Amino acid sequence: MSNIKQKFDLTGKVAIVTGSSKGIGLSIAKGLAENGAKVVISSRKQEAVDAVAAEFNSAGLEAVGIACHIGQSEQREALVAKTMEKYGRIDILVNNAAINPFYGPLETSNEEVFDKIMNVNVKAPWLLSNLVHPHMKAQGGGSIINIASVEGVHPGFRLGLYSVTKSALIMLTKNQAKEWGRHGIRSNVVCPGLIKTKFSEALWSNEKLIAGYEQMVPLSRMADPDEMAGVVMLLASDAGSYMTGGVYAADGGYLISG
Repeated sequence: MSNIKQKFDLTGKVAIVTGSSKGIGLSIAKGLAENGAKVVISSRKQEAVDAVAAEFNSAGLEAVGIACHIGQSEQREALVAKTMEKYGRIDILVNNAAINPFYGPLETSNEEVFDKIMNVNVKAPWLLSNLVHPHMKAQGGGSIINIASVEGVHPGFRLGLYSVTKSALIMLTKNQAKEWGRHGIRSNVVCPGLIKTKFSEALWSNEKLIAGYEQMVPLSRMADPDEMAGVVMLLASDAGSYMTGGVYAADGGYLISG
């Protein structure tokens, strides 16, 4: 019988994590590196990714920083090309980078905001996945992990456009899984609940909103960014070798409450 601990081992694997200079992305990148993967730290600013990579390296982890604004095609292409140049393979892609430039009712937003949020939250993960696809196919497989949100499953208030993008990302994941499974490429989606990061500060800095949230969710609290890394380790590794097309919530029970 094979050893389950060994199945979580990512030694020799190469992972790209977008939006990984802080928040959930940073926790995921750290988890992958601690499990043996060579990790590409990526976000918009080179100095930010270099700082994280240096921190990882000094802790004995293998990482390199490659800046990329995922909303721009030439930068996406450069991210994949530089990763291949540096490591020669791509085993894991975590599409984590996302934006939410608007908080308010649907009818008070505008087309410019819609285009911007769709471009980064849906179009970029689709195209970035397409860029890694031939490399994963050539090596006989890989794991794509898209980070959506419970907002993509259950509508909240004032996050309508963001919800639409996350719902689209869930369906993109299912289509990737369906089309690419025969090449050994798995695609799964993680739906976090409310997490204490800078990204969600507009929500958790509202004391009344937080009190209501904590009263509603079964675990009675917000999540820490580190609590999202575990499910990604499972989906990225051979421990999750038969998991594809799945939608996994890490939400303190948000989706079963209310």
